[in-house]
Amino acid sequence: MTDLPYRPAAGVMLLNAEGQVFVAQRIDTTLEAWQMPQGGLDPGEDARTGALRELEEETGIPASLVEVIATTKEELFYDLPADLAGRLWKGKWKGQRQSWFLCRFLGADADVNLETAHPEFRAWKWAEPATLPDMIVPFKRRLYEDVLKAFADHLA
Repeated sequence: MTDLPYRPAAGVMLLNAEGQVFVAQRIDTTLEAWQMPQGGLDPGEDARTGALRELEEETGIPASLVEVIATTKEELFYDLPADLAGRLWKGKWKGQRQSWFLCRFLGADADVNLETAHPEFRAWKWAEPATLPDMIVPFKRRLYEDVLKAFADHLA
């Protein structure tokens, strides 16, 4: 597994007017974990375009309702646990290398629609940024800590 590459990906930390972060629960797991919108990049797609595409595909929120505030200076990484590495993404990747974008939500809660063409989430809520590492699956905890550090100057 160590010879496998990292999947190119992007994520969005979406803030509401109160400085809370959008998180959602995946449909494909019974875990009580919450995550921010994120996903793989299409071939030839730049990270910003991919991040905003993933946001819309997963939450129904179009790019016109977000303002990009900041981006991570470098890619952030996470490794899949051994039991998932051989199953997820057809066993082609050992984890992800992600560019993250901090965005301000310009819409209203009613603009969130998880009933997208290919639903990925079953529930969503706004959460305090500091609580993110405790909400995510354990193998992504360090990644979320790194995202928080990267955007610390922009968080209340």
